[in-house]
Amino acid sequence: MEEGKGPNINQNEPRDTYNIAYIIHLLLGAGNLLPWNVLITAVDYFGYLYPSRHIDKVFSVAYMTSSLPVLVLIMSWGRWFKVPSFRLRMNLGLAMFVFSLMTPPLLDWTSRHNPDPKWRPDGVYNVVVAGVVICGLADGLVAGSLIGSTGLLPKRYMQAVFAGTASSGVLVSILRIITKASLPQNTQGLRTSAHIYFAVSILIMVGCIVCCNILERLPVMQHYRAKSAPIVPANHHTTNHYSNNQQNSASSLYNVNYPFGKPKIWNVGKKILWPAMGIFIIYVVTLSIFPGYISENVESKALGDWYPILLITLYNFTDLLGKSFTAVYVPKSSTIASSSCIARLLFYPLFTACLHGPRWLRSTEYPVAFLTGLLGLTNGYLTSALMILAPKLVPVSEAETAGIVMVLSLGIGLVGGSVLGWLWMI
Repeated sequence: MEEGKGPNINQNEPRDTYNIAYIIHLLLGAGNLLPWNVLITAVDYFGYLYPSRHIDKVFSVAYMTSSLPVLVLIMSWGRWFKVPSFRLRMNLGLAMFVFSLMTPPLLDWTSRHNPDPKWRPDGVYNVVVAGVVICGLADGLVAGSLIGSTGLLPKRYMQAVFAGTASSGVLVSILRIITKASLPQNTQGLRTSAHIYFAVSILIMVGCIVCCNILERLPVMQHYRAKSAPIVPANHHTTNHYSNNQQNSASSLYNVNYPFGKPKIWNVGKKILWPAMGIFIIYVVTLSIFPGYISENVESKALGDWYPILLITLYNFTDLLGKSFTAVYVPKSSTIASSSCIARLLFYPLFTACLHGPRWLRSTEYPVAFLTGLLGLTNGYLTSALMILAPKLVPVSEAETAGIVMVLSLGIGLVGGSVLGWLWMI
């Protein structure tokens, strides 16, 4: 018997032909956050339909609090959760995204053509919020699956995912500006432009479903799935009696088995404590300011309902720039990156000064615009850097678990930030 001989994995790594796997990860990253960006960037549309509601603040809490429990389930019942394949989980989550994006325009159209009292604005608004909750559940499912899967791959694929999440915001912002500007600036033009906006977004999500089903069939992905599967020593007998071919097939569907026990969540969490705390702080700060403060607490007489859309667009562009910069430079120390997150707490007094500070700060749009751009830039860069560094701090067999811990920390930060965002109402 030859000791140390594991599964027959080709040592010559296949090329990512035409960077197809990279591009698909970019698109799936975009698809993961596209529905959220679509909902918050339509602030002018929802503000017209429900003028008495705090749209982006309510949407933030509904979306984030529904996403977090799914991430907790992934961590608590990870083995059960992986019974469906990676492909099936992604398809389910993306289909839920499509459903949630169809809800607002369909309800708007139905309520306009139906005099029945049950279609009054308050009732329709509650259903729209329920659609946002479904969107949040889908986000937890897709994010947990995608980040956990990508943690097993070379870091360029994680860069692609997070560049994709930022690019979705830019794409949505451009789409909203084009649809809004190309139609008359009246009630009918606003509604029509919003419906076109939602329709195009739904088509993009359908494209993501197609890409997800292509991804797992690529040779380069099958190679990395097989490579990340645990190696069973030749003298170790398992009750599963897996052959090498069976192991490779299972790993290609992301149903990775752990003959010696799955890495414990809390043990992995201790190894990446600083990155996890850093990602938590990042999103507490960001979600307590964006999008609620930007869309509701500041206003411009000159720009009107264009002002929040332009601020959201600025944030999304700088967020993309920050996430893309990790392709050029990633800090060598996760501690330095994590410590930098604490400095973002300075955004609180700065944004407060734009509301209650000197008149010269409150009388112009430039200070808020500058701070919004800086908020997006630091959010994008530090998020991408920490998500790249954290899975590399643990053995490859624990990389997936580390990715899920990071996403959970991010989710808790999102919930905390969305709730703290209501303090701006004081």
